[in-house]
Amino acid sequence: MNNPRILIAAPASGSGKTMVTCGLLRALQRRGLVPASFKCGPDYIDPMFHTKVLGTHSRNLDTFFTDEEMTKYLFLKNSEGADISVMEGVMGYYDGLGGVSVTASAYDLSRATRTPSVLLVDARGSSVSILAVVKGFLTYREDSLIKGVILNRMSGMLYPRIRKLIEEELGIKVYGYVEKLTDFTLESRHLGLVMPDEVADLGRKLDGLAVQLEKTLDIDGLIELAGSTVPISSHIEKTWMGKRDGTRIGVARDEAFCFMYEDNLELLKELGAELAEFSPLYDERLPEGISGLILYGGYPELFAGKLSANTAMRERIRDAAAAGMPCMAECGGFMYLHDIMEDMDGNEYPMAGVVRGKAYRTDKLGRFGYIELSPMNSQMLGMDVGTIKAHEFHYFDSTACGDAFLAKKPLQDRSWRCIQGGSSLIAGFPHLYYYSNPEAAGRFVEACRRYKKDKEAGGRNG
Repeated sequence: MNNPRILIAAPASGSGKTMVTCGLLRALQRRGLVPASFKCGPDYIDPMFHTKVLGTHSRNLDTFFTDEEMTKYLFLKNSEGADISVMEGVMGYYDGLGGVSVTASAYDLSRATRTPSVLLVDARGSSVSILAVVKGFLTYREDSLIKGVILNRMSGMLYPRIRKLIEEELGIKVYGYVEKLTDFTLESRHLGLVMPDEVADLGRKLDGLAVQLEKTLDIDGLIELAGSTVPISSHIEKTWMGKRDGTRIGVARDEAFCFMYEDNLELLKELGAELAEFSPLYDERLPEGISGLILYGGYPELFAGKLSANTAMRERIRDAAAAGMPCMAECGGFMYLHDIMEDMDGNEYPMAGVVRGKAYRTDKLGRFGYIELSPMNSQMLGMDVGTIKAHEFHYFDSTACGDAFLAKKPLQDRSWRCIQGGSSLIAGFPHLYYYSNPEAAGRFVEACRRYKKDKEAGGRNG
């Protein structure tokens, strides 16, 4: 199989990639096809919109987090059984590490997976100048892999003439246009787009978007382009597989804690863990029989009052951590573990009290972007765990960021200490990507396994 696939890219953020990707996915579904979707880069929210369209989890592909072989492995694994895969690019097509490299860009993903890209150009306020933009992207890299163009916010009257110019002068196919749409808009907040569940009547809007795209896009042509891809393969050896032995890990998941990579969860399962979801917002008890806890990121600052009011859950998490239950927390989950957390207005609320300190709001985005984490102190994952790839993206900070790991910015001479690390705790602002170092995830599962055995042995001896 050649795994039919295309990548929707753009010259810059804000060009409409998420809208067009979602509309295309829904249009493909309405034709009876089974699409798979992927987001280039570390974004959490765009894949949630893909997931709302498909009813199955979208995945991330990131050539900073994983090398080319692992990237291809994850694509092939998660596109199995799909008729066509649609990847959504990140930022501008060539924008990568540190703002100075094409590594980890949408172009880099296209190159690594040999996926033809379609450049979505925002045509608002321009006409012939669109050709200069397209030509620049076609020629910046000899192997650009840009095989087509879509014009967004383009007048239906002007489109035929601009299409003719592009195809005749640049020799690249135009796959249609999208008029300015007012019924499908995606608002933003401080960490990106609003959540899909906050968009009123999203299902109807997605159907309407798909109907509109059927009128103005050459979807048959896009399907044909996707089918022209060359086969790829991966030679990854799965050395991380574990035995299922009843080790259960509680994973916080609700509106406040929703920033998680589905592939991280899948890797934990492959390592032998059973995952039991719970809600720090609504549940008063932790799942039965768990031997570990994970609290990922999200928007706890928007739900601070409700999280604080759930005293029973806060106490149970505090008691579990005090008893030595292995716990990993990142960003929003890390904030929740503090003694005190501020909300968006600076109001202070008591939280779980596992981390002695306060999480507080700042006026700017702090420590933004990709990082490489190396252990500096003895902690749950061990001093020899190696490098873990991660990223940070937060407007909040902490009086207790920790010093168990050294975070280093790639391609920059900048580093800092971070993460609260202990014999049963890893908690900090970085979002970890487990497939960058499956051994690290394996060590967390093993810590949960030991805790389970020790607790069972204690019960028998008691």
